[in-house]
Amino acid sequence: MKLALIGYGQMGYTIEKIALARGHHIPVTVDPVNPDARYRELTADILMDCDVCIEFTLPEAVLNNIKHIAEAGKPMVIGTTGWYNQLDNVRQWVNAANTALIYAPNFSLGVNLFYKMVACAADIINKFDNYDISGLEIHHNKKADSPSGTAKKIVEILLKRIDRKKAAFYNKLDRRIESDELHFASIRCGAVPGMHKVLFDSEADSIELSHTARNRVGFAFGSVLAAEWIVSRKGTFTIDDFLEDLLEKERQK
Repeated sequence: MKLALIGYGQMGYTIEKIALARGHHIPVTVDPVNPDARYRELTADILMDCDVCIEFTLPEAVLNNIKHIAEAGKPMVIGTTGWYNQLDNVRQWVNAANTALIYAPNFSLGVNLFYKMVACAADIINKFDNYDISGLEIHHNKKADSPSGTAKKIVEILLKRIDRKKAAFYNKLDRRIESDELHFASIRCGAVPGMHKVLFDSEADSIELSHTARNRVGFAFGSVLAAEWIVSRKGTFTIDDFLEDLLEKERQK
């Protein structure tokens, strides 16, 4: 395939390396500040020779990028978060353009398997109210948002499955936390690619689930696999649709 990389920072470089190794081509790279990018600005016309666009930029840029990609009628992989409150509008743009979009707060296969493990654990812990629940995420000091989209997804999973937890707090609490609240803290430090931890704690013991990324390879590899998957589809999909399709193929082997 011919891929367009929208956002050509460290993640873009890693995606490019993996895509080339899998036999794809990268005729278009777009980044407003990286002099190595072929284009400074995204427009629909520069995408006409591409098969799929992979977008990893910033929350303030992603909606305009989606508009331009849809205008070009190209399927897209969106790794940027911070726009999900506009999902209904985005679906309309995608449908009107008769194209496809897949989005996720994290395209790492390991992280998405971790989501499933957290969901299973939460279903069990829901039956044992002597366990309290909290979480922690650590990312590098260049990360632009806090909490991470991955942390928000983990919290969404926990709140959906644990009846005694009704709300999440990500910032510091200058008071005693209520029993129906879940605290999920964020740390920004050094060069940590990403670590997420869920803690189930009781007076007797603690149970921890954690995922630690060693580098950006997992995120990039998952986004390239998603690009290979979305190219033949129409509509708006999540990473869960993609994973379910992969698992179904494995079951049929």
